[in-house]
Amino acid sequence: MAETKKLLEIKNLKQYFNVGKPNEVRAVDNVSFDIYKGEVMGLVGESGCGKSTTGRTIIRLYNATDGEVLFNGVNVHGRKSKKELKEFNRKMQMIFQDPYASLNPRLKIADIIAEGIDIHGLAKSQKERMDRVYELLETVGLNKEHANRYPHEFSGGQRQRIGIARALAVEPEFIIADEPISALDVSIQAQVVNLMKKLQHEKGLTYLFIAHDLSMVKYISDRIGVMYFGKMVELAPSEELYRNPLHPYTQSLLSAIPVPDPITERTRKRKTYDPAIHNYELNEPVEFREVSPGHFVLCSEKELKQYQMKLK
Repeated sequence: MAETKKLLEIKNLKQYFNVGKPNEVRAVDNVSFDIYKGEVMGLVGESGCGKSTTGRTIIRLYNATDGEVLFNGVNVHGRKSKKELKEFNRKMQMIFQDPYASLNPRLKIADIIAEGIDIHGLAKSQKERMDRVYELLETVGLNKEHANRYPHEFSGGQRQRIGIARALAVEPEFIIADEPISALDVSIQAQVVNLMKKLQHEKGLTYLFIAHDLSMVKYISDRIGVMYFGKMVELAPSEELYRNPLHPYTQSLLSAIPVPDPITERTRKRKTYDPAIHNYELNEPVEFREVSPGHFVLCSEKELKQYQMKLK
């Protein structure tokens, strides 16, 4: 991490759908964590665990059911004027999962990338606008000849690079990358992640990197949060989480990562997570507790002591 200044504070965030109905879904349930300026915060979990909904709620694509999202100390979900919302939208951008669906097929690449430039009035002339588009294309590994083409003329990896250029166009501080590589070929995934790492260092960006590929998340992230059924169950520095996974669900996720050794892969045992193993007593408070410096786990007081003993 480059700094220890908190850029984003998520406090008791809740995102419920169909509230009060029999089919109520608690997609994000009382989640709290901080993101520090200059870091990559990874967010992992199986499909449907609430990680993408968390990202979309942070950036206001969904209005939070409850809780706070503080960006540079200002509540994102508080009442805001159009001017304040516009400024917030410039500082926080998103890279979407599907590079095929997230680009307007009717627009040329230049107009897709320049959309934010136009909205925020960041270019004083058509020449300045196009110069900025060409610069952004080169930044993400494409060239200026691509500006006059349409999305269908590009591969998935190239489209995702265009999505990254669009996010960078308004010079944001913070980018939410919502499974940005899951729709890409494995051979292209590393290229896109390496590009994101390069841009982070060059431009001082802060990322929330959402994914279900734990090996890739470990590669790019400074810290990793693990979600299960709408709750954050564990949060720790990347190396610490992989070295000392404490929550049984985290252990089961890590045990499922393939090993590039056919003999080991055939013989190793995978762990299955059963939520019933916790068997909490009635009224026993289950909270997100700090087990060791920077290492948090959702657990009871009794489990906390067990985890602390395990780390000794």
